[in-house]
Amino acid sequence: MIGQDDIRAAYVRIRPRVRRTPVIRIDAADLGLPLRHPLTFKLEFLQHTGTFKPRGAFNNLLSRDVPQAGVAAASGGNHGAAVAYAAQRLGHKAAIFVPDVSSPVKVARIRSYGADVRVGGARYADALDACNAFIATSGALSVHAYDAAETIAGQGSVGLEWQEDAPDLDTVLVAVGGGGLIAGIAAWYGKRVKVVGVEPEGSRCLHASLEAGRPVDVTVESIAADSLGARNTGQLVFEIARQNVDHVALVADDAIVAAQQLLWDRLRIGAEPGGAAALAALVSGRYQPRADENVGVLLCGANVDLGKLAAIAS
Repeated sequence: MIGQDDIRAAYVRIRPRVRRTPVIRIDAADLGLPLRHPLTFKLEFLQHTGTFKPRGAFNNLLSRDVPQAGVAAASGGNHGAAVAYAAQRLGHKAAIFVPDVSSPVKVARIRSYGADVRVGGARYADALDACNAFIATSGALSVHAYDAAETIAGQGSVGLEWQEDAPDLDTVLVAVGGGGLIAGIAAWYGKRVKVVGVEPEGSRCLHASLEAGRPVDVTVESIAADSLGARNTGQLVFEIARQNVDHVALVADDAIVAAQQLLWDRLRIGAEPGGAAALAALVSGRYQPRADENVGVLLCGANVDLGKLAAIAS
């Protein structure tokens, strides 16, 4: 099981390669929320490539032997961009497999980092199958988006920074795709802070797995499917979440859009759907904190199509 020592070691390893992203406190009344304490936002979308993902990508590439064939990853878009970015910075080849649902904005970003991008399949699981077939024939190093110890430990450094910069939090809200991010944060905090996952109603692999008592497959259909679109958490994420995640709140796509609108209107933050999902739990009332609860919200991604943002912000 991954613990604080693993996360500290990962942070030492990756610190020269990643940004320490800021924490800001926003008066909850400014967002129309009835909380006594300000909300504490961790602005992880300011990380390289626009999401938290380089933390796990760099920890993989810096802690494992990378063969001449390079690295390969399946992704809805953000993980692929991070692996491509890390590979470019460290001088490795990268092959990235993305499904048809991936945003053209994210595909273009992956290509901008010099990766060989292969698009195909309806959902992330299809891209993962294609990636695994490529790895079997090429010998490339697999960099899994979430269900790998190196990935989870790297993502856990978000929690390490957050605790140092906001040590008074009672609860943190974290969006869930495959679960690597929340597993890392939950492994860092343990039971000392309540860690709440947030998933779209149409893409709920962690919620379904915790309900079933084991990892299970789910269907995926959500506005946030290109970042929160995993079909199955895998065993490692599930075990950490079962021990350390308080629960998972489910939000409708309309609530995610409302959170995107709120972030733009009040803070001029252009969040992608997955990046706004954690706030959507508060906006929609799917997570209802006590009036005196000190809540942190992770804003984890900003690789948004500007045309779509303009459509919802108008």
